[in-house]
Amino acid sequence: MEDVKLLNYLETFVSEKRLQRFEEVLNWRTRYITVVMEDVYHQHNASAVIRSADIFGIQDVHLIERRFTDRLDKKIALGAQKWTDIHKHSDTEECIQSLRHKGFRILATTSKPNAKTLEEIPIDQKMAFVFGTEKEGLSEDALAKADELIHIPMVGFTESLNVSVAAAIVLHQMTQKLRSSEQCWRLSKEEKAVIRADWIKKSIKNIDKIVARFHKGI
Repeated sequence: MEDVKLLNYLETFVSEKRLQRFEEVLNWRTRYITVVMEDVYHQHNASAVIRSADIFGIQDVHLIERRFTDRLDKKIALGAQKWTDIHKHSDTEECIQSLRHKGFRILATTSKPNAKTLEEIPIDQKMAFVFGTEKEGLSEDALAKADELIHIPMVGFTESLNVSVAAAIVLHQMTQKLRSSEQCWRLSKEEKAVIRADWIKKSIKNIDKIVARFHKGI
């Protein structure tokens, strides 16, 4: 009950327009698809992928930071890091096993032409799309542990895409495919409530002082 009263109190510090926008965005949010980045070196690429995740309604992004840490550039992400849940891992196997345990099919991106195209990927199971470094691609460990290898067909002289561009293409195509299907891809009522409460707190300056003032007044 106290948590409900606190949330009602905090809502008074957020405009009605912002609260309405939260509801609109949450209606399109999904955890049916997630993104995994393994050792992406350039900060602007990792940040651009997080930005794309937010744009296409992906709530969760996973960062595997075996060699490179702090891959977020807030200037590139443009605040997207506030609205997505970013999960950090130090080990590829741990990340993949954790996602598989949660019911995700692991889909590793590669430039190998024998990999499947996005059109060939079924959407009958939750999907985790794994992207690798700009030059080396995914590690052999990630490729070996994937359920499927996927690639984006290219017909020009260039044989690879920037990782942020590749992620945007994948997310656009697969979210479109998912939303036109009969799969239950939307967030649950409980998930929406938790995320909404988090967004409200992130929208308020000096949140710690305001929460302390609330508890002091009880």
